[in-house]
Amino acid sequence: MQILAGVHTGAILANYLVVAGGGGAGANYGGGGGAGGLRSTKDATGGGGSLETPFIVTAGVAYTITVGAGGAGSFSGTVTAGSDSAFDSIISSGGGAGGNGQLGVAGGNGGSGGGAGDTPQQAGGLGTANQGFNGGSTAAPSGGGRGAGGGGAGAIGENGVSGVSGGNGGAGVSVSISGSSVTYGGGGGGGINTGTAGLGGVGGGGDGGLGAGAASNGVTNTGGGGGGSGGTVTGANGGSGVVIIDAGVAAASTTGSPTVSGTIYTFTASGSITF
Repeated sequence: MQILAGVHTGAILANYLVVAGGGGAGANYGGGGGAGGLRSTKDATGGGGSLETPFIVTAGVAYTITVGAGGAGSFSGTVTAGSDSAFDSIISSGGGAGGNGQLGVAGGNGGSGGGAGDTPQQAGGLGTANQGFNGGSTAAPSGGGRGAGGGGAGAIGENGVSGVSGGNGGAGVSVSISGSSVTYGGGGGGGINTGTAGLGGVGGGGDGGLGAGAASNGVTNTGGGGGGSGGTVTGANGGSGVVIIDAGVAAASTTGSPTVSGTIYTFTASGSITF
């Protein structure tokens, strides 16, 4: 049962959406980055879990807001996971890094798991319970030059098909806490050398690259994973996260310059909120 925000028996209950930064992606048949973990009290939450419980806030207390950055993609170095986002003690984990195909790197674990690179076949990264899903794998036969899709907040990343296509990123989930329905947390698509590159999952996931073509970054403030590159091009970066809070009452003060619509506070940079 969804609990409405506002003042209840003397307590202030805050609904929230906390989306972490998406993971960066790998190169050379690279896997897509995993979406940032998503925790929500409204409509849907990540990983197919039950809705979160509204947060009880105390008047006069400043609550810290952290908006996680997207992870950096890489050509031959270390691909980085997305950074965590938080509303006080409510923490969403950054998306897992996508694997590097040439180096035989598996997808990284995170809010949603990163997709695996190819050659040899590798496993996808694991998502976090109630935040996101696993990344796709590059199952046998290997050597087809394709990366797997990163996991999304709403679905598993797809496996690549050898010599045919990179895996699509997992879909995100739609949440209307901002006043309109917006989809967040799409996984990045896998890159491929020859064939069809994987598409980013709906919700800000970046498309994978084909051959020497560039992959797409995850979309800013959606937690989307970056797209893996197909060849000797750097994998794309993950998108930054977002924190949205609606306690049904106006805040006494904020820092971090959130966008305000009625009692809805949207943070695209770190700050604080006091009721």
